[in-house]
Amino acid sequence: MNIKKNIGNKIAVKKSGILLYGFVFLFACVVVFKILKINITSFEMTHMFTSLIVLNIALLLTVGYFLLITIKNFSGFYSIPTLFQKTVTTVYDHIFSTVSVEVQEPEINKDKKSGLRNTFSNFNIPGLSQSFSDKEEHRIQNTTPETIAVLSYFATSLFEKNKLEEVLWDIVENCISQLQLEDCVIYMLDTEKKMLIQKAAFGHKNNGERKVISPIQIPLGKGIVGRVAQTGRFEYISDVTNDAEYIIDDANRMSELSIPIFVDDEVVGVLDSEHSQKDFFTENHIFLFQLIARLTENKLKQLQTKNACHITDDNVYFKELEFLMKEAKIYRDANLGLDSMSTELNISGNYLSQLVNKVTGRNFTDYVNGFRIEDAKSKLRNPEFTNYTIIAIALESGFNSKSTFYSAFKKLTGISPKEYRKTP
Repeated sequence: MNIKKNIGNKIAVKKSGILLYGFVFLFACVVVFKILKINITSFEMTHMFTSLIVLNIALLLTVGYFLLITIKNFSGFYSIPTLFQKTVTTVYDHIFSTVSVEVQEPEINKDKKSGLRNTFSNFNIPGLSQSFSDKEEHRIQNTTPETIAVLSYFATSLFEKNKLEEVLWDIVENCISQLQLEDCVIYMLDTEKKMLIQKAAFGHKNNGERKVISPIQIPLGKGIVGRVAQTGRFEYISDVTNDAEYIIDDANRMSELSIPIFVDDEVVGVLDSEHSQKDFFTENHIFLFQLIARLTENKLKQLQTKNACHITDDNVYFKELEFLMKEAKIYRDANLGLDSMSTELNISGNYLSQLVNKVTGRNFTDYVNGFRIEDAKSKLRNPEFTNYTIIAIALESGFNSKSTFYSAFKKLTGISPKEYRKTP
């Protein structure tokens, strides 16, 4: 969902395209006249024919310029008629079509988004602000928006998990979906047996159910995973054929990334991923895996201490949600739903649902409809909307059907829209 598209329409400025064309055309004329040393202000009849030729050359130069742009932007091969049609269309568009100017989001939204995405110390997600060192937090603040979005999703997705198995499976599933990996496995250390046991896996080790297919056990200190658990240091092997201790699991792959998971400075497990390509994993993969391992540590501590998770109205995501509702009026989008809103905020749908429920005491649908009803109420008594039908006002406010609007309106106000409109 594109917020900018919903909060502002594009402004068409056709004259700009015409002026641009005129400028290029006149410039070409001046250059050619200068080369031929023609006096534009007082040339004689004998120069008329030459001038017409010059003007046509200038026109061809201009059209040729647009033609080059057209060919450059086209991919693939076209027949001559098709290419000619596309060329003419593109040239026409360059000259006469709209010059789009997007209505920018309010400055407060830009500042707010910057703060929301980059100041992790303000995140009111249990333990998140304490999860990272100052160095890590500084790097997070200077990383890409995509990295921050992935980290935010992981943190919020883990929020409602209350069992170890749920946490581990959620992590491997999100590693696959958010990072586009082939394989992801979490090993947990059995300290008595000194063995690393596969507890959650996604990829070829999983058949769609939360069950590891043919789980293997790796002795502490053996293989890449065993070394990482023993030393407490991550390892990235860009080409496993150069590592004699590489242990084949379900398939022989070419690169492997293993990150230790700590609790109270003791290794309790390993987050591991393999890929069929050599040199697949990047520095960003390594950094994200380290942060995910840190989030896992924080969540495991929470499970051990059985600390309850709390959400309050100063939650940074709720503040952004309120801004989008009140200022950007995103509720007017009839297609707005829990999934699309959670994607916009880069958090999990379950977390968003709990967030709205805990803070407002309503479910997400009622929360959104509350804004829509208030919008409709203001229109129903606004003289400027006197000629609007009730269903038209409902559609303007974000509802997509008459029945839904009437039901929600009566639920929140106790009377029908028609009765409300007649009430002074």
